[in-house]
Amino acid sequence: MIETVPPLSLYIHLPWCVRKCPYCDFNSYRAGVSVPESEYIRALQSDLNYSRSLVDDRVIQSIFIGGGTPSLFSGDGIRTLLDGVRGSLKLTHDAEITLEANPGTAEAQRFEAYREAGGNRLSLGVQSFRPEKLASLGRIHSGREADEAFQLGRHAGFDNINIDLMYGLPEDTIEGSLEDLEQALALAPEHLSWYQLTLEPNTPFFRHPPPLPDEDIIADIEQRGRGRLREAGFQRYEISAYARPGLQCGHNRNYWEFGDYLGLGAGAHSKISLPRKRVILRQARRRQPSAYIDAAGTSGSIERQSELRAEDLIMEFMMNALRLTQGFMKELFTDRTGLPLSVLNPALSLARQRRLLAVEPERIQATARGRLFLDDLLQLFCAEPALGMDPRRRSSR
Repeated sequence: MIETVPPLSLYIHLPWCVRKCPYCDFNSYRAGVSVPESEYIRALQSDLNYSRSLVDDRVIQSIFIGGGTPSLFSGDGIRTLLDGVRGSLKLTHDAEITLEANPGTAEAQRFEAYREAGGNRLSLGVQSFRPEKLASLGRIHSGREADEAFQLGRHAGFDNINIDLMYGLPEDTIEGSLEDLEQALALAPEHLSWYQLTLEPNTPFFRHPPPLPDEDIIADIEQRGRGRLREAGFQRYEISAYARPGLQCGHNRNYWEFGDYLGLGAGAHSKISLPRKRVILRQARRRQPSAYIDAAGTSGSIERQSELRAEDLIMEFMMNALRLTQGFMKELFTDRTGLPLSVLNPALSLARQRRLLAVEPERIQATARGRLFLDDLLQLFCAEPALGMDPRRRSSR
């Protein structure tokens, strides 16, 4: 098993939204009149105190506050939360601290307080600038509010801003998707998460699918959009993640390189390497916020816990690392899993024969064909379906 610990990140889940979007499968809930902000922050601190022994004196390299809609919380609330983290854990001096936010005007007015609380990266859930597409997605902001929110973020001092943007929306066109992309580029963000709308199980869109563009239209959108992003100076470093040089998302990169992360909050997932016990531990918190609040700080807050088996490690590592356009260095596989690279040989041979994978002297990466048929490629490494994957990690916010 592993002999050294990988980098460690902290994920904090704030599960409330003004309204649940019909495509969203994250663990989120409609806020109603208000959210129990103080009560929930106390529960998060109790959870952190309870879980701290798992990470000993390890240093946190990044924090990601996701949701839900974290920007529903007040600036004072986020400050209290981050002060509690800094009082309990060690952070690198340049730790990346991301806060997700929606472009609604009331939320955007809090950006200065978030920056003063220590946040240094903002991720705006824009999805589209077109009013008819925002309505079809159940979004409650306008394109104008998205522009204004970005400018408010800049004015507040955020010099690292991500924009979440979707393509392939209901009844979408090539021209419409590229128009959205141009409006995002005009704002000059440092990072873009540009990804296709997918119909996830247990969502209204899955139960009642809207009319989506066909595969030829999607392929054309992707080809032209990726070319435009290259022209604009963005480097594609993961399936749906594009960044200006030196500004890749460190937090999500740690996920894709099979690093460790401690997850706090309702429904949050953790992956923690414990070399002294020679195991890699997975945990999932209780999903319902009220149940999480009641149990926080006790073993009752953990809904599921397991030690990863060798076959799980192989699949989970490859599921993450092969999303990166540059793939991974060969030694990273053994460093992160504790398994010899030779366990991959049968699958690597098949993948090369099918032109899905390129195996170089020091690096392994999916070919362009492999990225196109990533599910087929991953199946070659799958003895049986891996359990406990955190669905948040499919995105690159």
